[in-house]
Amino acid sequence: MEEMIPQYGLIGQMIAKPGQRAALAAILSEGTDAMPGNLVYLIGEDSDNKDALWIVEIWTDKDAHAASLSLPAVQAAIAKGRPLIAGFGTRAEFRPMTKTQT
Repeated sequence: MEEMIPQYGLIGQMIAKPGQRAALAAILSEGTDAMPGNLVYLIGEDSDNKDALWIVEIWTDKDAHAASLSLPAVQAAIAKGRPLIAGFGTRAEFRPMTKTQT
């Protein structure tokens, strides 16, 4: 099996409407196990803001991430989650580094 070397990463903060963080996190995790090119999709609760989530994504490349946005499961999660989103915080794109690159 060929090793996938990540070329694209994304981290972003999403703010849920008050009291909706757990519900939004559950929706965001639906269907994320079948996204071609996705190596990591991690959702975490913000320690300082009870309504905020952090989403960390590692992809084989930026095109794989862009293609994922048109997948039916991702489109369904976006539609279902949109009413629970109050806004967005910090967002950053990055190039992941593996141990062999450091």
